[in-house]
Amino acid sequence: MTDSKFVSGQVHIRHHHKADGRSLWLYGRARHDKPPLPEIVGYEPGGAHLRFHPLRQEWMIVSPKRQSRTFAPTGGDNPLAPAAAGGALTEIPFTGFEVAIFENRFPGLSAAAELHPDAAWQTAPARGACEVVVYTADPLANMGTLDQDRRVLLLEALGDRCRHHMEQGAQFVLPFENRGAEVGATLHHPHGQIYAFPFVPAPQQAAARAFADGYDLARELDCWGAGARIILREHAASFVPPFARFPYECWIATHVRRPSLAAMTAGELDDLAALMGDCCRRYDRMFGRPTPYMMALHAAPAGAEASFHMTIQFYPLLRSADRLKYLAGVEQATGVFTVDVAPEMAAQALREA
Repeated sequence: MTDSKFVSGQVHIRHHHKADGRSLWLYGRARHDKPPLPEIVGYEPGGAHLRFHPLRQEWMIVSPKRQSRTFAPTGGDNPLAPAAAGGALTEIPFTGFEVAIFENRFPGLSAAAELHPDAAWQTAPARGACEVVVYTADPLANMGTLDQDRRVLLLEALGDRCRHHMEQGAQFVLPFENRGAEVGATLHHPHGQIYAFPFVPAPQQAAARAFADGYDLARELDCWGAGARIILREHAASFVPPFARFPYECWIATHVRRPSLAAMTAGELDDLAALMGDCCRRYDRMFGRPTPYMMALHAAPAGAEASFHMTIQFYPLLRSADRLKYLAGVEQATGVFTVDVAPEMAAQALREA
């Protein structure tokens, strides 16, 4: 069963009920009315739970079923590709699409989560959501090669899903991308994910406190001056913060404080989308290869909307073209990073790329 609706005069959203009970949403500029083909099934919700680490004072997700998730399929199998009549089954049972988002088959967080039984340690239900975000039907594309309107559509789709999860009671929603095998990506079709958490993770708690206490990111960026900036656009900028932890870490933010994608103007979304593509292309030019990175959209946790300033943060896993940035013992044990490249030097190198 499928249904399609028109949203905000610009984006069509089609909700498809998958054969195994999961939901899939197609986002596009044009109405999508193609009939569905057979699709991958095998939803495995539940089985995960949260455990509390008493010394670190933080929650973690225990999800044994994720061990059986799809890992580096070979041959022509691509579960994120559009379907083809008579071809291999995929997650997206349509012959074409623009942006597709569907519930993960092996979620660490789900509405079906239950309390871990008879535990002698502190646990909680892993309630929330895990979704896969497929940027395009083209398996060879990346954030840098997508056309500008597709990146804008992607941000609109992410904003719609994040707003939905927050309205459903999520405490924090994180859209993110893992690019490259070095980061642990097991599917190379361009995609990201969305995690909707029932709690606010420690880094986002700290950021929310800082903004509530008066930290002004826009003012700071002006104080740092041109040395930190990479690209300055009308509504947003890309920059390397002086406190960057990863070599060549890059942030993107609007000039006016906005707590989330849903709060952005059309001009701000356009600038954010352009800078996301620019950042990816600069990494690939600078390192001379597809750069492995992690990208995360840090929006306001629940209750922090009045003061939080949303940022898009890229963490590349290279410190040079042939050298990976590993999180070694001291960084893993203490969280204290050793920064191999001074942030102001990184900003200059990215400007010159």
